[in-house]
Amino acid sequence: MLLDVNAVHTYYGKSHILHGVSMQLRKGELVCLLGRNGVGKTTTMKSIMGLVRPESGTIIFNGEELIGKPAHEIARLGVGIVPETRRIFGSLTVHENLLIGAKSPRHSDHTGPTWTLDRVYDSFPMLKKRQSNKGKHLSGGEQQALTVARTLMGNPELILVDEPTEGLAPLIVKDVLDMLSRVRESGVTVLMVEQNFNAAIKVADRFYIMGKGHIVFDGDEKTLLEAEDVRKTYLEV
Repeated sequence: MLLDVNAVHTYYGKSHILHGVSMQLRKGELVCLLGRNGVGKTTTMKSIMGLVRPESGTIIFNGEELIGKPAHEIARLGVGIVPETRRIFGSLTVHENLLIGAKSPRHSDHTGPTWTLDRVYDSFPMLKKRQSNKGKHLSGGEQQALTVARTLMGNPELILVDEPTEGLAPLIVKDVLDMLSRVRESGVTVLMVEQNFNAAIKVADRFYIMGKGHIVFDGDEKTLLEAEDVRKTYLEV
């Protein structure tokens, strides 16, 4: 198991946000965490990444406990995050944004292909065309691609992608999902937070659904499509 989140409780001050969240990711999966706004999906990501510290539970990545480690150390272990806010540097070019994210794989015995500028430009041709453009001049879809590519430049084994289709036009949503599928096919494991059920169902291998800090569903596409009551209760408006 690449990532094993077990019985995690996370608070913001006195507010109890995550109530015993557990989930697992195997290497090479694209897993989607679904749920409405405010149920704890982003807090789950932040708990894994060390941006907030859980009060209890365990988060084991590649055999190492992450709880208590700072975010920069977790990044060095091979976890990358693509935040919903993207956080690209608008005054820097695409090329410069990518260079900021670059680092070598953690393991000296790494045998798979590494993410270099050449590989990123081969995989993201739109970024190659725009490499001299400032980040602030990119479209929403291009900014999302740049954020994912910059994260990959850190050569992570796992990326956490928060709401990648939020605010994007339907055609751009398809491009972003295709991009994440290619990332998974390259060997990088993906945990994606998403509200858009119709988008997620096209790309994910497995699904978790959250409701008010709890995991209320765990299953594959077939199981999720059969679970009409769960979808109506926790996903549909």
